[in-house]
Amino acid sequence: MSFPPPFRAHVSIQTGDFDLSDEVMALRQQDSRVGAVCSFVGTVRDRSEGQSVASMELEHYPGMTEKAIEAMIDEARRRFDIFGARVIHRVGHLEPADQIVLVAVTSAHRGASFEACEFLMDYLKTQAPFWKKEATPEGARWVDARVTDDAALARWGITSGNA
Repeated sequence: MSFPPPFRAHVSIQTGDFDLSDEVMALRQQDSRVGAVCSFVGTVRDRSEGQSVASMELEHYPGMTEKAIEAMIDEARRRFDIFGARVIHRVGHLEPADQIVLVAVTSAHRGASFEACEFLMDYLKTQAPFWKKEATPEGARWVDARVTDDAALARWGITSGNA
């Protein structure tokens, strides 16, 4: 009797860049059940709240951040019929156009992958414990990296942890 591959969950908080093709290949590796892969790559913008941004420093609490994201992947697995999820979030010094986040999800069909990917990205954007300092022409400023998006959270039945 053949058993399906185990659920693949991978979380990495890192300073270095990532390669989308390599990450998707690692997620799909030796899992012939996969019929869909949905991925999202976020990049650093050159503007924030109407101001020019030359660069940013992104910080987190090692260990705590990974556990929070792993818990949300577990929740995605409970909600959606997915085979694996991969989340990479960069920290440290980042400049406009740098890749900052990757969320990739596998499933048998596209619907579950799309939903789980959006669910995880909404969580990362609104709840994950990251802090950033933006370098602007007016000087550096610390801003909460989380964005309150009550509509996105309500869609998933999550209440804002930012209030």
